[in-house]
Amino acid sequence: MAVVLATLLSHYRRHPGQLAMVLLGLWLAGALWSGVQAINASARDNYARAEAWLGGGVDRLERQDGQPLTHGDFVRLRRAGVPVSPVLEGELVTGSGKPLTLMGLDPLTLPQGHALGRRPGWWREFMQPPWQVRLAPETRAQLGHAPGLPHGTPLPPRVVSPELPPNVLVMDMAIAARLLNAGDGISTLIISSTHGLAAAPEGFTLVRADSRASPGELTQSFHLNLTAMALLALIVGLFIVQAALGLALEQRLGLLRTLRALGVPGRTLVAALALELLLLGLLGALAGLVSGLWLAGALLPDVAATLQSLYGANVGATLRLPWHYWLGGMGITLCGLLIAGSGVLWQANRLPLLGLGQARAWRAGFQRQLRWQAGLGSGAALLALVCGIRLLASAPGQGLLAGFGLMAALLLAAALGLPPLLAGLLSLLLRLVQRRPLLQWSLADMQLQLPRLSLAMMALLIALSANLGVNSMVGGFRLTFLDWLEQRLVADLYLRPPPARFESIHAWLAGRDEVAARLISARASARLLDITGEGRVRRAGLPVDIAGITPAMELMAHWPLLAVHGERNAAWQALQQGGAFINEQLARREGIAPGDRLGLTTPDGTKRVTVAGIYPDYGNPRGELVLTTARVRLWYGVAPGAIGIVMRPGADAGLLRRRLAERFALTPAQLQEQREVKARARTIFERTFAITRALNGLTLAVAALALLAALLAQAESRHRHMAALWALGVPLRRLLGIQLVQLGGLALITALLALPLGMALTACLMWGINVAAFGWRLPLHLFPADMVLTLVLAVLVAWLAAALPLCRLWRTPPRALLVKEGP
Repeated sequence: MAVVLATLLSHYRRHPGQLAMVLLGLWLAGALWSGVQAINASARDNYARAEAWLGGGVDRLERQDGQPLTHGDFVRLRRAGVPVSPVLEGELVTGSGKPLTLMGLDPLTLPQGHALGRRPGWWREFMQPPWQVRLAPETRAQLGHAPGLPHGTPLPPRVVSPELPPNVLVMDMAIAARLLNAGDGISTLIISSTHGLAAAPEGFTLVRADSRASPGELTQSFHLNLTAMALLALIVGLFIVQAALGLALEQRLGLLRTLRALGVPGRTLVAALALELLLLGLLGALAGLVSGLWLAGALLPDVAATLQSLYGANVGATLRLPWHYWLGGMGITLCGLLIAGSGVLWQANRLPLLGLGQARAWRAGFQRQLRWQAGLGSGAALLALVCGIRLLASAPGQGLLAGFGLMAALLLAAALGLPPLLAGLLSLLLRLVQRRPLLQWSLADMQLQLPRLSLAMMALLIALSANLGVNSMVGGFRLTFLDWLEQRLVADLYLRPPPARFESIHAWLAGRDEVAARLISARASARLLDITGEGRVRRAGLPVDIAGITPAMELMAHWPLLAVHGERNAAWQALQQGGAFINEQLARREGIAPGDRLGLTTPDGTKRVTVAGIYPDYGNPRGELVLTTARVRLWYGVAPGAIGIVMRPGADAGLLRRRLAERFALTPAQLQEQREVKARARTIFERTFAITRALNGLTLAVAALALLAALLAQAESRHRHMAALWALGVPLRRLLGIQLVQLGGLALITALLALPLGMALTACLMWGINVAAFGWRLPLHLFPADMVLTLVLAVLVAWLAAALPLCRLWRTPPRALLVKEGP
């Protein structure tokens, strides 16, 4: 076995380029897959820490009237024998501008099993001067050596607790209340789910641990999307490996025949080839694993920003990988290599001894392979139809797996159907050019190249269609998002004044002639108790945000509405008379339609509102209701939160901003212009899709390398074919042009097939997966410029891949071509 293996490996000493191509394919495929899996594994570790650091499942108590909890509620429940523990939560911005979540706890009443109580006596240092702040290792690394708060306030001594989630500071309740200026307010009251509280105390609502969506559940669709893109890159990378392995084995046909003639059994030969694959796979997988870690580290900050902006999930920017990640990355890469090389092993095992040295025998089964591919492609198309029907029949917010199944089946059907389609098209063209010898030879030569190029063209088709589909989705999202910003952000200035100065600022603005309207807003929180519609009542019991708006003419003319009860003007009249608008996420998730009645908790009991309209709310993971600001203040007793200042035409918003800032000592964070708000929203948008663009570009680059591998695989045989034409008088320059036209034509045909496939993928992403993942549906936009760019890009990729083989051919002396054609 050692002699046979050494003999097989000696081939790569004479052809180091093929060895480099195999390792390159494994490296790229493994790097993209391992990098995405490292991101997913690190994020899931953060989710697990966020859920488990308080000791597993904890139930929560909230006031039934929707009012904020106070220290008095905690004391009253403890005196009644209910073992609750208070939690105060708020946002704290460090002196360097980094936002952190600050959590204040009472260490003496925390549920058993929490992450902080693993060391005896920990609470003494935690709640006595100079106190302590507990934080995760990555949070400490990000804060540096001497972090401080605004106005020079120092943080208490920091103690690392690996069990805590990232970007969270935990300290004693009293110190947290002082830093957050919370007074006696409490964010929530928690109680261990193992305590078994049967019912909520009077005046409170019990929220069970298993009824709240965890961060892992909310972000499952996002991570599934990343995994699908990484798997796509892995498959395309394995095409490179398949092409290089096929060439290496085809060039060793004579060597295999000699080994068999010397008495090496067929099973031993196949086992030696499999061992060769394993050795190459270990080298490529290790390189891919190391590169994947670097790629994950580079992309993780953008992923963390995406998860924060879309789902509110806290994910650190430092990798934390479990032990099974390393085995999983190696295992998936090696399994992919086994799949890529299994066809080569199977063909080598089936070829007879006398046929091993004949390249024609090696290609004899290509027509049979085309028939198999056509049959499998038809089966994949049928599967796509089934998944599409299942997706259409899915309930709102469901059907994510059916959507990804539809996309995978479409890609598989198109990829499998491409080689039979190209073969049939070439046969048809050959019958149409009987009297043009050079063109006829060119088409016949393309037929001869097709067995080697088919895998590369399949990879190019998948990469181009995925690139077009994702780019169309992101571009459509961009247009819709920017249009939505223009409709929602109608004010020229946005002011968040301190509560104590609100009335004076409001009165001062009322006397300014340059101010056309003051759009006052307010916010509150409530619970949606029930939904009445179509003659039946459904219990909901879920938390919702309440937003109050001022329905002025400037706002009503631009505010987008997806569905209304009656006409648009009637919907706005209904809102002013006590109705409500709800966002698209809440409508799809709970199946709410305009005209339904909703029961909301308020301090004075349950209030009922009629849904007058549904509006888009991109980027918000929570359900939201919109009422008039006056009604929100009346029902919930909250202070106004912000003022949108609409200027008269020609008025200077910058001048008014400076006067407001000077007169009322407002900070830049309290008073912002519309362009600043839009710029920040665009920045979040760009970071959200940064990883999508990165993986898209890398996948296309891998497809180009797959095509390069296929061209290098047949470069030697191509030189022999060119020798006969050169000897008949065809100039070498013309021969090179023929090759460019051949390859560019195949790439152009592949790109033309990728256009409808890419549009189908875009429809799946926007109308299926996007709805299930984020809760909103986007309009389908077509971008002709992107389609033209896809066609041009396909030809350029093909020509760039052909540059190296053609340069080698150009530098080969004509006499050498004849020598290669001879013996």
